[in-house]
Amino acid sequence: MNRKQIAYIAVGALAAVLIWRIGALVMGGTGGGSGRFSSPPVAVELAEVSRRPIRETMQMTGTISPLYQYIVAPKVSGRILRINKRIGDWVDTGELVARIDDGEYQQLVLEAEANLRIARANLAETKSQFELARQELERVRSLHEMQIAPRSDLDAGQTKYDALRSRIELAEAQVEQRQAALNAARIRLGYTNLVAAEPGFVGERFADEGSLLSPNSPVVSVIGIDTVIVQTTVIERVYGQVRPGQTADIRVDTFPDMVFAGQVSRIAPKLEESSRVAQMEVVVSNDSLYLKPGMFCTVTLALSEKDSAQVVPTQAVVTRNGDSGLFLVRDGETTAHYVSVRVGITSSDLTEILEPVLTGRVVTLGQHLLQEGSTVILPEGEGGEPGGGPEA
Repeated sequence: MNRKQIAYIAVGALAAVLIWRIGALVMGGTGGGSGRFSSPPVAVELAEVSRRPIRETMQMTGTISPLYQYIVAPKVSGRILRINKRIGDWVDTGELVARIDDGEYQQLVLEAEANLRIARANLAETKSQFELARQELERVRSLHEMQIAPRSDLDAGQTKYDALRSRIELAEAQVEQRQAALNAARIRLGYTNLVAAEPGFVGERFADEGSLLSPNSPVVSVIGIDTVIVQTTVIERVYGQVRPGQTADIRVDTFPDMVFAGQVSRIAPKLEESSRVAQMEVVVSNDSLYLKPGMFCTVTLALSEKDSAQVVPTQAVVTRNGDSGLFLVRDGETTAHYVSVRVGITSSDLTEILEPVLTGRVVTLGQHLLQEGSTVILPEGEGGEPGGGPEA
C-alpha cells in the first residue's frame, strides 16, 4: 500500500475510536453499558413555599410639578418703584409684592372726582329749574281753569316742565357716567400695587426696580408646593388596572433613602396614538417641602395586592412550551418534580401561585438544567447527608 492509502486507513480508525468513545459516554458505560440514558445530578438551591401579603407594582418615571403656579404681572404700564420679594421668599394672599409709580394714575383719579362734582352740581341746578317749572305749570293751570290765562300759556308751561324733566334724566345719567369713570380710575390706581393672589414661594424674578413695564409684563412667579403633582404616563397594558385613589410610592435621587406617599388623582381618558400611553397625575403631600418642581422621580404604583397568598420566589418559576411551572423537591427526597402552575400577582421578588397547593420546597437555582425526575444535589445540611446527593 502507498502512503496515501495508509493515511486514509489511519484517519478512518481514529474516527471510529472517537465515535465509539462518544457513544460510550452517552450510554453511560465504557463499552456501551446497558444502553439506558442517565444524566448527572444537578446542584440546586431551594426555598420554602409560604403564605404572606403580596403586592403587584409597576415602576414609572415622572416629573414633579407645583400644585399651582402663577405670574404676578401689572395690568397697567409704569416704572417699578419697589419689589419686596426675591427668589425663595414666602408670600401670603394679598401681600404686596411690588409697586409701580402711581403719580399719573392719582391725577386721573383727581380728574374723575372733579368731573363727578361738576355732574352732580349740574344735576342739582337742573332739579332746581325743574321745581320752578313745576310750580309755574301749576299756577298757569289754575289760572286757565279760572279762564284767566290763555291755553297757549298752559301749553308753554307744560313744554318747559317736560323739557326740564328730561334734562334731569340726562343729568342723572351724566352723574352715573362720571361715577363709573371715577371707579375705573381708582381701579387703575389700585393696579399699581401688585399683590399675591395665592400663598406660596417666589419661584422666579423677571424684573428689577426701575424697570419700565408694559401691561402683563411678568415681575415674579409664585408656586404652591405644600402639595405637589407628579406627572407621569401609564402604558396600555396596565391602563385598565389603574384607578384614581390608588396608592403610589415616590422616590427622588436627591433623597434616595426617603419614600413619599402619593395617590393617583387623575388619568387621561385617552391614549396617545404615537406612544400608546396615557397621561396620569399623582398628588403628593409635601409638608416637609423636600420635593421641588422640576425634580425627576420614580413612581411605584400598586396595581393589585392581597393580604395572604401562596407565594414562591419569582426566580423559581420557569416557562416551557408556553406553560408556567416550577420544580418541587419533597421532604426527604433528592428528586425534582416538574409541577405546572397558574400564577397570579407577580412582583420582582415573589410570585403568587393560584393552583395547585404546593407541598415541599421549590428550586430557585439550577432549575433550568432540570427535567422531570432529575436527581439533585442539595446544599449541605439539607436533605440528609452533607452534600445532599446520592452515595458514589
